[in-house]
Amino acid sequence: MNASTKNPKAPPAGRELIFERLFDAPRALVFKAWTDPKMVAAWWGPRHFTNPLCELDARPGGKILIHMQGPDGAIYPMTGEYREIREPEKIVFFSAVPDGKGGTSFGILTTALFAERGDKTALPLKTQVLKETPAAAPMLAGTLEGWNQSLDKLAGYAAAQAGALVIERTY
Repeated sequence: MNASTKNPKAPPAGRELIFERLFDAPRALVFKAWTDPKMVAAWWGPRHFTNPLCELDARPGGKILIHMQGPDGAIYPMTGEYREIREPEKIVFFSAVPDGKGGTSFGILTTALFAERGDKTALPLKTQVLKETPAAAPMLAGTLEGWNQSLDKLAGYAAAQAGALVIERTY
């Protein structure tokens, strides 16, 4: 998995996390891996989680619905909405975790930037907690590790997809 990372040890004031990764894949592919439902389903979420439901309408105002399934079979739904899409440079989306009572436990604004670095892609990523309830604290405590594991999965997935592109070009 050829990805580099620079991450904070803990969320800074204001409940914000900033990640920086370098992916061993072209920018167009990494961008698509964030907007194509089948591709997102392949890497989204922590290790050992799957995404049996992944619906994305990747345009400003478009909805997001992902059901992550944990190793124990529990389903963790996430809803959201795209705020900005600038292919292949930028994605901004709001995501929320339903509280089971018609509201949300917490909501996060995520900004992902995609920059070419030769045949690789630099990805600065910022997440900001915009809304949270006291019940959300245990879930939010895992945000740093959850994002790191998701980005690790994306690094492997993107590198494998980029390798498949190179193999296809040689035939």
